[in-house]
Amino acid sequence: MFPFFKAVIIGLLTGILGLIFSFTPVGLGIEENIGLDLLFKIRGEREAPSDVIIVAMDNLSAENLNLPSQSSKWPRSIHARLTEYLTREGAAVIAFDINFSTALTTENDHLFAKAIQNAQNVVLYEYLQKETIILTDEKGVHTKKLNTERLVPPIDLLARSAVALAPFPLPKVPIKVSQYWTFKTSAGDTPTLPVVVFQIFALDVYQKFIQLLAQVNPDQTMELPMDKNDIITKRNAEKLIRTIRNIFMENPSIGKQILEELQYDEALSVSTAKGRLLTSLIKMYQSSDSRFLNFYGPPGTIPTFSYYQVLQQQKQQFINKKQIDFNGKAVFVGYSERLLPSHNDGFHTSFSQPSGVDISGVEMTATAFANLLENMPVQPLSFPVHGVVIFIWGVVLGTVCYLFPTALSALSTIGLSIIYLFYAQYQFKSHGNWYPLITPLFVQSALAFFSTVLWKHSNTIKERQNIRNRLGHYLPNHLADHLVKSIARKETSNQIVYGVCLITDAGQYTRLSEKMTSEELHSLMHEYYKTIFKPVKLNGGIVINIVGDSMLAIWTKPHPDAALRSQACRAALDIANCSHRFNHSIENKQLPTRIGLHYGHISLGNIGALDHYEYRPTGDPVNTASRMEGLNKYLNTEILVSGKVIDQLNGFLTRDLGRFFLAGKSKPVKVYELISCIEKSNDQQKNLCKIFSRALNAYREQSWEKAMNLFSQAIRINKQDGPSLFYLKLIKNLKKFPPMEIWDGCVRMDKK
Repeated sequence: MFPFFKAVIIGLLTGILGLIFSFTPVGLGIEENIGLDLLFKIRGEREAPSDVIIVAMDNLSAENLNLPSQSSKWPRSIHARLTEYLTREGAAVIAFDINFSTALTTENDHLFAKAIQNAQNVVLYEYLQKETIILTDEKGVHTKKLNTERLVPPIDLLARSAVALAPFPLPKVPIKVSQYWTFKTSAGDTPTLPVVVFQIFALDVYQKFIQLLAQVNPDQTMELPMDKNDIITKRNAEKLIRTIRNIFMENPSIGKQILEELQYDEALSVSTAKGRLLTSLIKMYQSSDSRFLNFYGPPGTIPTFSYYQVLQQQKQQFINKKQIDFNGKAVFVGYSERLLPSHNDGFHTSFSQPSGVDISGVEMTATAFANLLENMPVQPLSFPVHGVVIFIWGVVLGTVCYLFPTALSALSTIGLSIIYLFYAQYQFKSHGNWYPLITPLFVQSALAFFSTVLWKHSNTIKERQNIRNRLGHYLPNHLADHLVKSIARKETSNQIVYGVCLITDAGQYTRLSEKMTSEELHSLMHEYYKTIFKPVKLNGGIVINIVGDSMLAIWTKPHPDAALRSQACRAALDIANCSHRFNHSIENKQLPTRIGLHYGHISLGNIGALDHYEYRPTGDPVNTASRMEGLNKYLNTEILVSGKVIDQLNGFLTRDLGRFFLAGKSKPVKVYELISCIEKSNDQQKNLCKIFSRALNAYREQSWEKAMNLFSQAIRINKQDGPSLFYLKLIKNLKKFPPMEIWDGCVRMDKK
């Protein structure tokens, strides 16, 4: 075995083992708790958006304003003063991340409610309360426990005054908090506090958002208010968010379409503030139910001002005479873990302080809002990209470590790791992209280096032993053992996989073979196979066998995968197109190609005995695909696929041709004609499919006259429509010889 091949093996093993580790719960947990933490520590602080301000309830405010040290007992008249002041200063939205579920003094509660109502931009916090319901049977015996979550709103007086209510649940556990919910699925897809605040903050671009949505899909705007003032006055913010979210979830491509429309609007390009805000809003609705937090730094990194400082500014007594600009800002009000360490509202994060001070709940909320505003959350690599990065990194490390001497391989591993770390940090800092660190830099680096050292040492020992053995033997005994083992593997090395079988057959091949010399036929078939092999390979298939004018290609995976079936269908369409071009390029040597496809379990392995083996698939999909290909002759079609191939597969125009008992089959097969990709189909094809479907339904109902009329209509659209002509002929026979009382509509084919 050459050194390069051994290096590749080490690389492949390093890549595969890295993949396995990185996708285990342990690997994912270490990456999130240590790898992500390391990226934040290397990056350090970053500047938070200027549109976000926190007003903190803290001990200094309690002392300066003569308030109780226990913040939950502060009179709500103080919150009313703050709300009135922030409203006058032009705050865009005010969010209280405080639990107001308990009534205090009636007078102060009314003052606060009035201030909220006048502001018309205040969002209040409601918390999720976990409850356990014990279920009993008819005899009163406890059967099981049901865990539920219930939203607990503020007192009714405040709830009715706020523009919206929203929760912000975070796991209060002794681990790092790195994610948050945008929509809480366990609470009925409830939008969380950062999402609600951001939607209200972005109402300035709501009108343009509705216009863009109407351009893409006018029907979707029927359920949405056209005037942003209706959202505020009727307090429909939560309903609006749910409705828009449902629109985006039901039609995942709608966000992409809106963003494409936005690109053509010069007034709202991404270089303008409103364009960026609108883009962030669209991205928020496009995103999943949870996001990773992109922290800005230690507690207090987001501009945070004490309660008393803001109220003193109202009296022109702010410290250092520095004015706080609230105009157009999102203001979050809540407890500060940094300034009120006695209050248990902190969360352990990558920026928690050695002194034990964590980031407060209100700063977590403001961080999530700021991420939405910037459209810059921490974005883990997608599953495929993550896998590719880990695998390729392992292959590179393993290959380098094996090919280079030990000292040089150690230096190369360190150098490559530094380059990788710099690139990962650049991606994290500039775009929020989260590349894995622990698996590639520590697990795979150590695995590649030490496994290479051990293998090289083992190879050295083996080489010395082989030299000693060869000195005393003319033919080593281990060669015979190796041959015996190889034969045993040929007989037993098979696997059961899921796969698509595609079989082609060239019409008129027999006629041409009689007229052409062997050399001419060989040259023609060489060019023909070169034409139809290419689509198979480009679409990820394998040409497994050719016999005469027929080709067998397969697409396989260990588990069911709709992508296999989609690739095979695209390959079939490409083969048909290539065959047409091939036939147009030659004269008097036409090879019209018929194609059949079926999907199911395939046994893939070596077939044969003694000294002859062939690697090929066996099983029902091969046999059925062959029968499907043959059925084309009777239906005058080009591509036939089974129902198993096309089941729940989008993107193709197909025609249901009915259920057929194919020759030699004991069970019926649902047969479809594969016509084209949806984007390449035309109105004539679609209209033909609709009429044919109606005709087939009439046939199944034994409405012979209706069916014949509809099949005739189909023929008027396409005079050469084979399936319609086939069924017309079949119905004429059925009218002469009516079917038995038990009618299943299946067509029985006695010939291949």
